Amino acid sequence: MGLIEVTPAARDQVIKIMEKQHAAPGAALRLFVQGGGCSGLTYGMSFDKQETGDEVAFQDPQLTVVVDKASAPLLQGVKVDFLLGLEASGFKIYNPNAKESCSCGKSFSA
Repeated sequence: MGLIEVTPAARDQVIKIMEKQHAAPGAALRLFVQGGGCSGLTYGMSFDKQETGDEVAFQDPQLTVVVDKASAPLLQGVKVDFLLGLEASGFKIYNPNAKESCSCGKSFSA
């Protein structure tokens, strides 16, 4: 599959949020890593109207995902899913590069 796998459930939820927030036509989902959290690094997601030129882009028929080149090695092989349940709801990122993660799953170390 490429650098990032977005499950159908996550893709559908991203598209719903984009529509609800009136994202610009052609907007992409930006996935990135930044410093912070209890394990040292945190995941971030946002919508971008355009690519900056300093990223890797992945296209599926319904969604473009962009990752900056600095975050790309930390996100190699990541799977983004969306869970809807009684105990946990929201986006879940499965990262094979994470040496450890905090209990909330939003922070990791590589």
